[in-house]
Amino acid sequence: MSLTISIDAMGGDHGPQVVIPAAISALKKHPDVTLILVGDEQTIHSHLQKNNVDNEPRLIVHHASQQVEMDESPSQALRGKKDSSMRVAINLVKEGRAAACVSAGNTGALMATARFVLKTLPGIERPAIVSALPTMKGHTYVLDLGANVDSSAAHLVQFALMGSVLAELVDGKDKPKVGLLNIGSEEIKGNERVKEASRLLEQTDLNYIGYVEGDGLYHGEADVLVCDGFVGNVALKTSEGVVHMIRHYLRQSFSRNWLTKLAGLIASPVLKHFRNELDPRAYNGANLIGLQGIVIKSHGGADEFAFANAINIAIIEAAKDVPKNITKHLEVLLEGQVL
Repeated sequence: MSLTISIDAMGGDHGPQVVIPAAISALKKHPDVTLILVGDEQTIHSHLQKNNVDNEPRLIVHHASQQVEMDESPSQALRGKKDSSMRVAINLVKEGRAAACVSAGNTGALMATARFVLKTLPGIERPAIVSALPTMKGHTYVLDLGANVDSSAAHLVQFALMGSVLAELVDGKDKPKVGLLNIGSEEIKGNERVKEASRLLEQTDLNYIGYVEGDGLYHGEADVLVCDGFVGNVALKTSEGVVHMIRHYLRQSFSRNWLTKLAGLIASPVLKHFRNELDPRAYNGANLIGLQGIVIKSHGGADEFAFANAINIAIIEAAKDVPKNITKHLEVLLEGQVL
């Protein structure tokens, strides 16, 4: 099945310098995919020439005269940048000319623009940011990672449903295990919002396993872990910080003297495997889930490998038609009057 994905070629810290090589890498992996590169036509063609792909028929250039800056407010981007590479790339999804959009641009502006252009799915009040985080058993989908800092119990149930559908479609899991991130596993723990969400989830047909503490995320206790955006973003950034700290101390420990350097050389295959397992780039690409279209947010500082991974996620989710399947599952919950 052929797919077309739109790419915000100007977004992020590096723009076309990273986007173009990542796009080339994605095309090699997916021979039935076409990418629309949205942004300043002259700049994009210059980078295509540098990479010797200026005549590649599966790389289509779509001009956009504006660019959303990384420090620009969502309201400014929405009102004043109607021809930005970000806005035009999302418009292509709305128009049906692209099955998904990928951007490394300003997160707030991307969420605001995507929500304005694509609208939320029927029955979904707020879209969420969801991404896979590594665990001892593979990975867990965590949402919300920052789109909603104050979510109601009903919102958490909607997040649970969307995450469950994602895990089922992308990972092929039958009845994915869904947990609520909480400060304890006992029923009495947590605030009233989390307790109410738990009561609602018990009434659904989701495979709800109850509360999961923070360390349970990395033990892989749940396939989907639900929380509001404030908690999720803190957990995400803390996790990234811990990974960097571990790498720092490993480098420091193996560099102390010639003996530790020799030990590091001997252990290099193990250390390389360790780095690959915890490499954040391999998990780059967060879905703005709950929209009537697929929008994937790449980290602003993503390199070629990381951005190519975000494109790959967009391709997989477009092929699985995630929004359509979320709508089907949501109808069941609405019929049961859980939401």
